[in-house]
Amino acid sequence: MTAKAVEQDLQGGQQRLPALLVFRRHAPILVTLLLFVAGAYALNRLLAPLNAADLLATLRATPGTSIAGAIAATGVGYAALVGYDWSALRFIGKTLPLPTVFLGGFLGYAFGNTIGLSAVSGGAVRYRIYSTLGLDAHDVAAIASFAAISYGVGATMIGVGALAIHPAALAGITAIAPGTLRLLSLAVLAAAALGLFLIARRGGTVRIRHLVLNVPSGVDIALQLAFTFVEIVMAALVLHILLPSGGLPFANLLVVYAIATMAGVLSHVPGGIGVFESVVIAAMPAAVPLDAAVTGLLLFRLIYFLLPFAVALAGLSALEVRVRFFRTALVTPLMTAGRLLVPTATGGLVLGSGLFMMFASLLPNPQNTADELEALLPLAMVEGGALTSSILGAVLVVLSISIFRRSRQAYWLVLGLLGAGVVMAIVKTQDVDRAILLATLFVVLLPFQTAFDRTARIAQGLWSVRWAGLLTAIAAALALTWLMVHENVAQSNTAWWRFGDGAPALAAGRAGLAAAVTLGLGLFLAALRPGRMRTLFPDARALEEAASIIAEHGHGGDLLALTGDKMLMFGDGAVLSYAAKGGSWIALGAPVGEASGRERLAWAFCDAARSAGARPVFYEAPAAFTETALDLGMMLHKMGEEAVVDLRAFSLEGPSRKRLRTTYNRALRDGLSLDFSAPPHDPGLIAELREISDDWLSGHRSREKGFSVGRFDPDWIARCAIATVHEGGRVVAFATVPVATRAGSAAVDLMRHRQNAPPNTMEFMFTALMLRLKDDGLREFSLGMVPFAGLGTNGKPDLWSRFGTLVYLHGGRFYGFEGLRQFKNKFDPDWRPRYLCCRSLLPPVAPLADAARLISGSTRGIFAK
Repeated sequence: MTAKAVEQDLQGGQQRLPALLVFRRHAPILVTLLLFVAGAYALNRLLAPLNAADLLATLRATPGTSIAGAIAATGVGYAALVGYDWSALRFIGKTLPLPTVFLGGFLGYAFGNTIGLSAVSGGAVRYRIYSTLGLDAHDVAAIASFAAISYGVGATMIGVGALAIHPAALAGITAIAPGTLRLLSLAVLAAAALGLFLIARRGGTVRIRHLVLNVPSGVDIALQLAFTFVEIVMAALVLHILLPSGGLPFANLLVVYAIATMAGVLSHVPGGIGVFESVVIAAMPAAVPLDAAVTGLLLFRLIYFLLPFAVALAGLSALEVRVRFFRTALVTPLMTAGRLLVPTATGGLVLGSGLFMMFASLLPNPQNTADELEALLPLAMVEGGALTSSILGAVLVVLSISIFRRSRQAYWLVLGLLGAGVVMAIVKTQDVDRAILLATLFVVLLPFQTAFDRTARIAQGLWSVRWAGLLTAIAAALALTWLMVHENVAQSNTAWWRFGDGAPALAAGRAGLAAAVTLGLGLFLAALRPGRMRTLFPDARALEEAASIIAEHGHGGDLLALTGDKMLMFGDGAVLSYAAKGGSWIALGAPVGEASGRERLAWAFCDAARSAGARPVFYEAPAAFTETALDLGMMLHKMGEEAVVDLRAFSLEGPSRKRLRTTYNRALRDGLSLDFSAPPHDPGLIAELREISDDWLSGHRSREKGFSVGRFDPDWIARCAIATVHEGGRVVAFATVPVATRAGSAAVDLMRHRQNAPPNTMEFMFTALMLRLKDDGLREFSLGMVPFAGLGTNGKPDLWSRFGTLVYLHGGRFYGFEGLRQFKNKFDPDWRPRYLCCRSLLPPVAPLADAARLISGSTRGIFAK
């Protein structure tokens, strides 16, 4: 198979079914939006008769004993949720300290259940904590998958079991006869129980399409079902306590709760908001007052979801303060998890408040909207009624975007708004409860300054002409908005963006107000967006700047950023190399530089790629980058492992080195020798190496590759050390060796030899080279990466096989990956995982196709984006 054929095969799926692939890529988002809209519509219809004042009165009348009982049941439920992690760790054969399991599980469920976004999912939280204690991404994925599958099976069995006992529980939702429901439930329950029994007895693994799962034992299944039963029963008990008397019996409510929860989970709507409530309200008897049912659901959300969320956030805030004075192995991973969660949690709070305020004017009786908002929202309202509320809501929506992007200036603006709310609540409304709530939120968020580490554009280029112009334009837009609001050009009970009604003069005034607000919001968003990093073409000046950063902070393999075929992005003492191909911006590895700048540079790269309409991709990213990748909302696709030899422990002594020692000594007797030279190099040597390189390429009927490997380019060769193998006065093989002296690290890049070189020349060269580097005081040597490859189902090459074949293809054949791994295993390396990081949940066909063309094709057009 030729390289062109393999490349066409790799991209074939995209070319054959582009519409289907586009739909598959965006289907989860589209389905989620549709379900969210459907749930919101159903909930709106159900709540149409509701009065906010009556709801608040019912809320305040809830007995304290009910609140206390609900909190106690919540504690038991979350203890069962933590048991999921304990049993999952037991299943995969891992052991962690119980306090760590408790904190990791509690944080994962407290944040994941409440927010429900992939960027802050329970798996991301657990990875932050568990990875510091020896678990890798696959272990954490196994924990999350085991818990999710177990919960789905357990919830289904509990729900259908309760439905078999009380089939009339769904009388308000479905028209199916109770007797039929009982028979169906018993059939499903029996099938599930029989399936679990057979699976546990069979053991081994189960394949579900491309997913291979280890089968748990009967004890593991029983433990997980027990934890699931306790958690579901406790959650349903919390809801039962808070719902009004005269509602559903507990057994019936257990059925409704299980169905409503599964509907919320399947909808992928954050927290199942709208979907869960619609199912529960629809199942309530007609005799139950609507405001009482809604009050119970609201309290359920507050106690079972928001209370643990608040406890977790407050606990992280306290630990953030503590870590500045006392660090422990337990506190540090909790801090990294907290910094991951706080921007999204804060942004969600600001976004929700802003959206509610923007669209509150759509509620009935707009003249009462301001009073209802004042009662419901934890924000002190200013004068202007619904008009000012909708403008302030739009500002909060824009502000939330910058909060999600971790803008430092947006963070301080939120704290300023909270502080202003405290003052207004005390001075204007004398609302002590609200002042305490806002002050508490202020105190909780205050320690997380380091979580918001990106500088907004408004803070860059201070006193420059551009900065002054942006500030002046924002001030002018705000002044125009304030003037038009207070000149009564629009009714105070109408939102600023509803300018189509009323007399022509009034409509014109509203249109002008909408234009002023839109202009101000656009400028506000531009000012709070994180600042851009410098992107430079790889000229001599940029390469020297990058070389300086890598020499200070990088390893030998990081020097591949200096090959000259990649763009360079700089910022905050860090550098990143990337190239654009097809629809992707592909970064090689991860940013290198100061710790504080690496993460900000990764965010800036993703922002720049998306602004250009491209997908950001990190190719061969190291394990140390996975935490940042999760912050960026990316998926980790393990694509191979890098072989790194510890030179301090490397030697030819001992029984395990007998074969390597024999080959090395035979090569010495045959007249082979190694020479190692640092730059600058003699032009005559470069010319001789060019001859060897051309001979090697001709013998393999191949061409130079690029991007992730070096090429025989004089400028790149001049930056590397060179190892040459001599036989009788002539050079028969060579390798280019990027060396990071400060880190004590080196890596191999080009490895080429004459077609008539003696056998075992390359093995001798590697052995002699590592001995020489060890004598020079270096600590580690990278032999490069071995990609994963193999045969997929039905004997067809899988995605990674096709990609590896294309990248490693030479003369119609490719280096066997198993053979490559066996060769490198001779030197007893440490195998370190490397990942492809992108936003795709599906197999990353498009990013890999772009990377393959980038590596195996010509470098021409790399910068044409």
